[in-house]
Amino acid sequence: MGSKAEHRLQNVKEPNLYRGVFPYTELPRVEFEDAATSPAPAKEFWVTDTTFRDGQQARPPYTVKQIVDLYELESKLDGGAGLIRESEFFIYSKKDRQAVEKCLGLDREYPKVTGWIRAARGDFKLVKEMNLAETGILTSCSDYHIFLKLKKTRKQAMEQYLEVVRAAMDEGIRPRCHMEDITRADFYGFVVPFAIELMKLRSAFGTDIKIRLCDTMGYGVPWAQAKLPRSVPKLVRGMIEDAGVPGELLEWHGHNDFHKVLANPVTAWLYGCAGCNASLLGIGERTGNTPLEAMVIEAAQLSGMHPKVCYPVITEIARYFTNEIGYEIPHNYPLVGRDFNTTRAGIHADGLLKSKEIYSCFDTMKILNRPVGVAITDKSGAAGIKHWIEINYDLNVAKDNPRLSAIRSRVDKEYEEGRTTAISDEEIHAWYKKAFEK
Repeated sequence: MGSKAEHRLQNVKEPNLYRGVFPYTELPRVEFEDAATSPAPAKEFWVTDTTFRDGQQARPPYTVKQIVDLYELESKLDGGAGLIRESEFFIYSKKDRQAVEKCLGLDREYPKVTGWIRAARGDFKLVKEMNLAETGILTSCSDYHIFLKLKKTRKQAMEQYLEVVRAAMDEGIRPRCHMEDITRADFYGFVVPFAIELMKLRSAFGTDIKIRLCDTMGYGVPWAQAKLPRSVPKLVRGMIEDAGVPGELLEWHGHNDFHKVLANPVTAWLYGCAGCNASLLGIGERTGNTPLEAMVIEAAQLSGMHPKVCYPVITEIARYFTNEIGYEIPHNYPLVGRDFNTTRAGIHADGLLKSKEIYSCFDTMKILNRPVGVAITDKSGAAGIKHWIEINYDLNVAKDNPRLSAIRSRVDKEYEEGRTTAISDEEIHAWYKKAFEK
């Protein structure tokens, strides 16, 4: 890392595709070096939402009602804390604009409604018509995009991006530059020089310019000694120290191609990036985005639970997706999946009867309004059935109670006859009524 004066645009004739790191015909490689970057946590952590932008690129579009309902649930979850700071929306279709108008009409403090456009001057008309104070602008920064997709040089790309940013600021719109594919970009040859120019415009106009660090392909890694462009710590610290971008103007946006969609934004927070862009349930293009509900929980672990945040709304959001949208949440999905806090093993259920803390990671009833559950299988035993009865019927019954034993005998018979699936709640409710209510 050097002085800002050293970081000038390198307008190379051929693209730098980092073939040693991204061979394509083999799995990508992580390169390390002795130099490590020290943590410097952001003064405040927050989340921004892309459910209605990137989240709609992986599924059938939400209806206007669904968008408004989910936006209201996000606002209810935030509770006025400002933890869920903004939510971005497409504004191209009539339906998108109608949803924006309805969400703006709710007049919620958080999340604030923002837009997203291409790097094209004509798109600002839409932003102005919607009375949005801020919009995201696509500013792809890797040579994969600049050379191979846009068919431009780095200089041409930068000039186009800066022209659009100036146009936004001339219209009184706060720009948010989405540096697409930053984890394959030439950091000191393009990214930092571009960011320096953006900060010059910020000073000239007296208006903040936000920068979203987009790990478009999920190549980012959370290790301080990894080399650029894949090291999240070095990307964040380089933007702050070498490009002069304040941490509160930085925002991490990741994808889950390599299962690091949660580790990377938390790492970004710990190295000074204040914002993390996320979507509800992690729904997003290809492997998905950072789950918004997960980052709400991560923020609580790092900074403490916020008194205004209404954590049980996470469970309401999950129920809305299941019951109103018809989205099937994987049963083992953390925090919201059916089996998230459900145990099947009899020895685990026996432990839960003695103390819920033994096999439950936190008080899920108090924090998420979800009781610890037990799924009945051939491994559940009397302890599992006892726990299931206590949860569902608030009835304290001994493990050797004849009626409980009758249910266990019915369970054992199912598996003796070759059953391989868990007993459904509907079945066990029926067996309970036959044993206890006859």
